[in-house]
Amino acid sequence: MAKKVEKEITETKEEKNTKNNVHEVVIKIEGEAWEKAIDKAFTKQQKTAKVDGFRTGKVPRDIYEKHFGKESLFIDAADAVLQEAYIKAMEESKLIPVVQPSVDLKSLAAEGVEFVFKIITKPELKVKKYKGLNIKPETVEVTDEEVNHELGHLLERYTELTTKENGAVENGNIAVIDFEGFKDGVAFDGGKGENYSLEIGSNTFIPGFEEQVIGMKVNEEKDLNLSFPEDYGVEDLKGAKVVFKVKVNEIKEKVTRELDEEFFEDLGMEGVNSEATLKEEIKNSIKAQKEMDAENKYIDKILEEVSKNVEVDIPEEMVDEEVTRLLGRFEEQMKMQGISLDLYYQFTKSTEKDLRNQMEKEAYSNVLYRLMLEEIANLEEIVITDEEANKESEELAKKYNMDKEDFLKEFGGIEMIKYDLEMRRTVEKLKELNK
Repeated sequence: MAKKVEKEITETKEEKNTKNNVHEVVIKIEGEAWEKAIDKAFTKQQKTAKVDGFRTGKVPRDIYEKHFGKESLFIDAADAVLQEAYIKAMEESKLIPVVQPSVDLKSLAAEGVEFVFKIITKPELKVKKYKGLNIKPETVEVTDEEVNHELGHLLERYTELTTKENGAVENGNIAVIDFEGFKDGVAFDGGKGENYSLEIGSNTFIPGFEEQVIGMKVNEEKDLNLSFPEDYGVEDLKGAKVVFKVKVNEIKEKVTRELDEEFFEDLGMEGVNSEATLKEEIKNSIKAQKEMDAENKYIDKILEEVSKNVEVDIPEEMVDEEVTRLLGRFEEQMKMQGISLDLYYQFTKSTEKDLRNQMEKEAYSNVLYRLMLEEIANLEEIVITDEEANKESEELAKKYNMDKEDFLKEFGGIEMIKYDLEMRRTVEKLKELNK
């Protein structure tokens, strides 16, 4: 900010809301700084201003103000100085906002502009009890039934498909078919396929289709008389009677693998070369997942119990901002599945407002737990040194195969590393204090 402008920007007062963490900071811009902003606004407006007798972009200042009024420049002028006013509000109030501050215009005139910045700082939080809650983690066990169930899934994933030389299509077979659908003798859109691999029993096609393919042999052709469901997604086909002409080109059947040397080679698990070692590996994997789930539940239980002993008034704005963050994360997850939010709303017959309402409870808990952990870290004097943060960033950068500086840029800087470490260490401290 230029020195001359800075001198013309003065904070007239700071008004506090009834809540001690909601502040209203009023910034006034007047004098030379305001006149320069109006000059800048005129330069912008002059480019498109149209006045009879003058070319566009050539209207003199006095003529412009006579036709449109000087006040027509005030809004653009206010926009031009808003960022400077915001910086000044932050510098002079020395407040640290926990959400993006909002701004309103208090006054707007030829003499100057006044902005009112609403700045929300961290709310006061009191933790009345966070020690000696006597919360224990769940005991983790893995049964033989669970191991055998997972082994069955593993064998299914490695199932081989072999061509069925003789016989007809059976339930569970893969029928490679050509098909075309007709309504009233006319082929309809989306009803045709060639060499389509249809797993019989998967219920991929409309009711009755797969059942009528059972019993067909290779090169056999057949007309399937069917009806689309009443709630089918295409209007013209709802409840419609149709005929599918089907030809079977090939029949494949699933062959379950044996637990032999060839299977263990294909599996490629180090140290796994027998049924016993495979089951032990599966057991360890299930146990590790269960332990991780139990650990997360254990931490959630501690945090939930501690939160019952907390006094705090969380501003709606903090919850709204967390809802927005959760919504962004949800949108990214949907994109990974090839689904946009608009498509999700269509599928679920919901709106963004509905989704935000659903996320509000989780958002509130996230904000509450974050504030709670920050206060406990303060009470327990948990501090992360620069050395610890640098070591952590180096290890994480190596883990993700990134340059340290690039990693820090992606993560949000060394302060975010410190914060993350502080929160994790505080959680570990809570576990120690509540055994």
